[in-house]
Amino acid sequence: MEKGNMKIINKDQEDEMEVLGYCVSRWRLALVCVGVLCTGGLLLLLLYWLPEWGVKSTCTPCPLRDAKILLLRSTDEFRRWFRVQVHVMQAPGRNPFDAVDLKTSPPNGHKTHPCPDGSPTEPQNLQICYFTLHSMQYFWNDTIQNFEVINGLEDQRLSCSSIVSEHSSGLSRPQQEYRRLFFGENEIAVRVPSLFKLLIKEVLNPFYIFQLFSVILWSAEEYYYYAATIVLMSVISIAISLYTIKKQYVMLHDMVAAHSIVRVSVCRGRKEVEEDMSTDLVPGDVIVIPSNGTIMPCDAVLISGTCIVNESMLTGESVPVTKTSLPNSDMEGRELYNTELHKRHTLFCGTHVIQTRFYAGELVKALVVRTGFGTEKGQLVRAILYPKPTDFKLYRDAYLFLLCLVGVATIGFIYTIVLSVMNQVPAKTIIIESLDIVTITVPPALPAAMTAGIVYAQQRLKRAGIFCISPQRINICGQLNLVCFDKTGTLTEDGLDLWSVHRAENGRFVQPDQDPGTDCELESSFLACMATCHSLTKIDGELSGDPLDLKMFNATGWILEEATEEETSLHNPIMPTVVKPPKQPKARESEVIATPDHSMELYELPDTYELGIVHQFPFSSALQRMSVVARRLGGKRMEAYLKGAPEVVASLCQSSTVPENFTEVLEDYTSRGFRVIALAHRQLESKLTWHKVQSLNRDHLETNMDFLGLVIMQNKLKPESAEVLEDLRRANIRTLMVTGDNMLTAISVARDCGMIGPQERVIVVDAQPPGGGRAAMILWHYTDGPTALANKDSHFQVKGAYTGGGCLECQESIVFVFTKDQVGN
Repeated sequence: MEKGNMKIINKDQEDEMEVLGYCVSRWRLALVCVGVLCTGGLLLLLLYWLPEWGVKSTCTPCPLRDAKILLLRSTDEFRRWFRVQVHVMQAPGRNPFDAVDLKTSPPNGHKTHPCPDGSPTEPQNLQICYFTLHSMQYFWNDTIQNFEVINGLEDQRLSCSSIVSEHSSGLSRPQQEYRRLFFGENEIAVRVPSLFKLLIKEVLNPFYIFQLFSVILWSAEEYYYYAATIVLMSVISIAISLYTIKKQYVMLHDMVAAHSIVRVSVCRGRKEVEEDMSTDLVPGDVIVIPSNGTIMPCDAVLISGTCIVNESMLTGESVPVTKTSLPNSDMEGRELYNTELHKRHTLFCGTHVIQTRFYAGELVKALVVRTGFGTEKGQLVRAILYPKPTDFKLYRDAYLFLLCLVGVATIGFIYTIVLSVMNQVPAKTIIIESLDIVTITVPPALPAAMTAGIVYAQQRLKRAGIFCISPQRINICGQLNLVCFDKTGTLTEDGLDLWSVHRAENGRFVQPDQDPGTDCELESSFLACMATCHSLTKIDGELSGDPLDLKMFNATGWILEEATEEETSLHNPIMPTVVKPPKQPKARESEVIATPDHSMELYELPDTYELGIVHQFPFSSALQRMSVVARRLGGKRMEAYLKGAPEVVASLCQSSTVPENFTEVLEDYTSRGFRVIALAHRQLESKLTWHKVQSLNRDHLETNMDFLGLVIMQNKLKPESAEVLEDLRRANIRTLMVTGDNMLTAISVARDCGMIGPQERVIVVDAQPPGGGRAAMILWHYTDGPTALANKDSHFQVKGAYTGGGCLECQESIVFVFTKDQVGN
């Protein structure tokens, strides 16, 4: 390749590609046309199969800036080639986020070459080069002298506070139209190709071209019946393939098109709100989320209010999640916005907003950050439309097999010609018989036979209740040698049962309690933590949220009340979610006493035991914990409650409050397969007000806690798990559990389901990363004893993660767990 003109686009990303610029050469194009005519179209077919040859034979290299044709090659192991056409559009600026003068006339919305009308008030439009590949547009950037894709508002690297303060008013109509030049319509358009296009693409497959050649040859030899049979098989094979592909396109189109175009309320300035179509949205628009919910037409970040969202379309989890507005505090506000890091504040395209919650009459608003194929849903659809090639050993072996057949055919071809010439056979007979050797050695019915086999296999799978939308993948199923399972909800039941609670008092564990709602004191911090430290909400009057949160809260027997829409619109202060024990007398409106500063404090109620959840730090899988700030209604001080992984919670507590036998008790529960959650709390400073709590830093809050105890949950094994794993074992397929749960819990479940045999001992491999001038260290020991199996001075160079058989848990250090038999192997 011409390294001087080569550039890299999507650098360090999965779809990284090399790009070269070309301009069409008329004399080269003329020579290729002559070649196509002389070869009867075979050269054109060859150039269709090899796009890089087609570009290099008809074009000359040139700088990317001046290129009309681009040749791209992926940098992965497949090294795929793509040919694209460079287009030109006119716009007032070179970047959608540039500040350009749009007062005199709106930008032209068509990506063509409009001629200027000569008006002195018309702004001078710039010519911008762009190309489209895999439904994404790449625009020329003069600064970096390369093409780049503009994903959305996230490319601007904005801080959370600047998003809330500077972008919450939305865009004017001219600004929206200008940005639409670059982002296009906000839609994920899956175009269903016509049957004619699919037919042309299918019949130009090298196998079918070879079959056509074979049929012509056999007809010349008067093998009419055999030729007709092959034609019939090929037609049936092509028809089945076209039907399957067309059905998949229609299915994908219908799935994506559902609820993709809706009417939305768009903010124009601070107070003006107008109705618009979702296809007109661009990054930077501010939309109003309706109180009765909607299907999100784009990716947007919440800048005010709260939403309850069903994200099952993206995550597969049916449990609704709570989305809160983007933080605007001193510490968190300085963080750069990122959809992955701030997904608790981001509404993703295609997800269902069930209901919203707003306060003091304010609207629930969200800032559009990505549209179209740039959204999370769009990326999923692109992955389906343009899948990455699979590099299975089966395919490589199939190509080697065909290559061997071609080699044998070549030898037979040469031998036949030589022998026929020596025997003075007529030239016509020599040509036909020599080519006939090729058609016999490479079976032309191979594609049809494989299709028939796949169809038969698909019918057998269908009778077993297994449906396959990609029949070509059926062949790969026979090559599987490893199956990975999640634990919770896959090997075990979806639901959890509360087995007991084990409270700690004065740095010691007390006797376990089976029913915390009756066994624990009503005003104990342990019970208050179970009742408040969750993300539950009410949807249509029913409690909804994480199953673990539901079980913990229901075990307390308490009642959860949320402020109604009327209550939140009547008052300035935010009305908190309130939890209280059952059968508590409800305060009359005349008894409600408001604090002097209505904008700073909560309402104070009479001396009834009710807790208001003032602020919540949602559960983070990276931190392995969640926390809330709550206040007893009528009380003067707020309290922080924390729950999470026992080891993490214990590390955040004062050592004097953590029992000395904490590790032994925890290992006893986890080794029996229980899921264990630890609880902690601490009182906050009396000077903390509601506003200060909202901007409180999480790391500052979750420290110097008092350890409260353990909640032990039972997660029962599914009845069919052991049977399925036994079937896989008999098929000589390895099974692996990948889980974020406690390691000993995972090992216990693995034993119960038969993944680890009853007589097998499990070895834990604890790998410590290199640091302080030493290499990485690996320590080996049994799970049922601390005896080390390797000298502590033994060093190993660790590169990447090894997913050995058995169970795997990854936390701060790399932990490998596998059976003793596999250590020997």
